[in-house]
Amino acid sequence: MDIFRNNPEMVRADHDKRGIPHDRIDAVIQLDKEWRDALKGMEDARRERNKAAKGIAEAKKSGNKEESDRIMAEVKDLGNRIQELDDKANSLLAERDSLRMRIPNLLHDAVPVGDDEGGNTQRSLHGEKPEFEFEPKTHNELIEMNKWVELERAAKIAGSRFYFLKGDLARLEMALQTYTVDFLIERGFTFVQPPVMMNRAAYEGVTDLSDFETVMYGITPDPLYMIATSEHPLTSMYMDEVIEPSLLPIKMVGVSPCFRREVGAHGLSDRGIWRVHQFTKIEQIVISHPDESWDHHEDLLKNCVDLWDSLNLHYEVVNICTGDMGTVAARKYDLEAWLPGANAFKEIVSCSNCTDYQANRLRMRYRTTDGNEAVHTLNSTAVATSRALVAIMEQNQIADGRVRVPKCLVPMMGGKEYLEPCNW
Repeated sequence: MDIFRNNPEMVRADHDKRGIPHDRIDAVIQLDKEWRDALKGMEDARRERNKAAKGIAEAKKSGNKEESDRIMAEVKDLGNRIQELDDKANSLLAERDSLRMRIPNLLHDAVPVGDDEGGNTQRSLHGEKPEFEFEPKTHNELIEMNKWVELERAAKIAGSRFYFLKGDLARLEMALQTYTVDFLIERGFTFVQPPVMMNRAAYEGVTDLSDFETVMYGITPDPLYMIATSEHPLTSMYMDEVIEPSLLPIKMVGVSPCFRREVGAHGLSDRGIWRVHQFTKIEQIVISHPDESWDHHEDLLKNCVDLWDSLNLHYEVVNICTGDMGTVAARKYDLEAWLPGANAFKEIVSCSNCTDYQANRLRMRYRTTDGNEAVHTLNSTAVATSRALVAIMEQNQIADGRVRVPKCLVPMMGGKEYLEPCNW
């Protein structure tokens, strides 16, 4: 709350960058003032009660019943007043913090200003754009002709946007997982497999549930949510803890299934296995000392670039602008792969520094000589396997519909250099 009390103009200026009104900021400041007023009123009433108790005791000790009765009459409603102020303070605090949790993180000064994704700027371009001597197929056409994916049969048992993955494409998905985990372990990350369900308290620490809850699956009757990314359980692992500074930075590579409702209309290129309700993602997480988080952000991006370069794919890195930034990140880069079938770049990686935003919500701190301070949290996709498969299929397709396996994955495919059709 310090920034709202001592520097609210900084928060207002950040909202101006994002193009959002100040209503919530003003409401938080007003509720905080009313809460502090209620606390002061309660403290004053308690002091008055304590003074009265002392006066009553002295009057009784001296045998002055008249004085004792007078004081008791004056303070007879004080207990109820204290309880009312206590209830009011608790209500104001809950309302203030609920509203404060919906106010986004402060953006880094380097974030480009823009109204929407059209304001994102290209940071770098990688790999050679594939050229074909034939009309390239979409990944939907490739998976259908090679029988690598069962969409209709999955829909029969689970609904649309679920799928069975078969044959060589399923094997390639496993190869991607193993290759990516090994790649990041070599860079000092510890492999962690998280739980795939979280309670509400933990989820409110890592994201704005009022906004994000629409894309999540809840578990009824249990008060749990299926995770939308392993970022969420891995980041909240140290919730309500004080971390010894000698442990920082904590670097994790997590692999998990992820579950998203993906509501709303989507274009043709989002069909197939590009935008689905369940997918596997390999995620990078760093819990960092605040002074080092921006260096770690660049390191996370370099890991992504080196990894995707090793797959020999064509993609761009973009700086996400103010109007396209979510609630949690202070700065974010995306990697967008070229999809020949869609004739467009589409997102495959999101790389964010969330500074102390999640840590403050999770009450996650590190020990210092002057007290406990919030850590910084960072996250980045390494590979969302279904989207990586789409990029590989579309960029590495050959005229007969088969797909070249990226050279770095050939050893994990038993030496197989091409994905062959499934025979059923």
